[in-house]
Amino acid sequence: MDMLTAEKLTAQDYRSDLKPVWCPGCGDYAVIAAIAKALAELQLPREDVAFVSGIGCSSRIPAYSAVYGFHGVHGRALPIATGLKMARPDMTVLVAGGDGDGFSIGGNHFMHACRRNADLTYIVMDNSVYGMTKGQASPTTEPDWEGSKLTPDGTHITPFQPLEIALSAGASFISRAFSGKPAELTRQICEGVNHKGFSLIHVLSPCVTFRPEQRAYKDKVHEEWRPTADRTEAFQKLMADDGFATGILYQGTKPPFRPEMGVPATIAEIEAQFAV
Repeated sequence: MDMLTAEKLTAQDYRSDLKPVWCPGCGDYAVIAAIAKALAELQLPREDVAFVSGIGCSSRIPAYSAVYGFHGVHGRALPIATGLKMARPDMTVLVAGGDGDGFSIGGNHFMHACRRNADLTYIVMDNSVYGMTKGQASPTTEPDWEGSKLTPDGTHITPFQPLEIALSAGASFISRAFSGKPAELTRQICEGVNHKGFSLIHVLSPCVTFRPEQRAYKDKVHEEWRPTADRTEAFQKLMADDGFATGILYQGTKPPFRPEMGVPATIAEIEAQFAV
């Protein structure tokens, strides 16, 4: 319970006074609402929660949340969050990112965060476009998308497959949700936070400004997945995936990364280690 009040916290208690400045119709509005609702359902003390992000539209979420926040540099949210979790294992650490921040410049960090299986909840808002920088193709953009002036004939590049990469690399919780179904998204966030290990929540969050055709997502998404602890079964589901199946795909039991920290060294002791 929050140390400042004995009353039950509401979703609004987890929202800051800053008004989000996303484009009208952006799916990220529903995501921030689902995050706040999930934290209220879990009744996590605000002083025990931290939100870390990188750069991009979705990465503004820490500023809109009434918990500890850190707005990092492009693609570096996961190593920052991992360091925080190692130093403060008692804290609940959430990470916000997008398909550009998370899978392009942050792609290497993403793979190794999955491999380490640190106890983080990574909420990625994927709209298959760089929205904040005016509509370039992103790692998850379809190869034949012709909506960008930089790639008027499409990228002709195979899209990055974040769930397949996560499963291959060792993430122990993997799910997909749609921002247009906030109740299911809220449930997945609760499940991801409660899971001990690296939780990837892949959110289809339409960018109606640069990808107006994504309004059709509401007619394409379908709830299909039920959690399995069998990686082979999870891979088989992904091989048949059309990109719009939702639910919890995989939930394993791999222990989370937690190295022995030892006794903190003094500055003098650290300097002595590097003396030549």
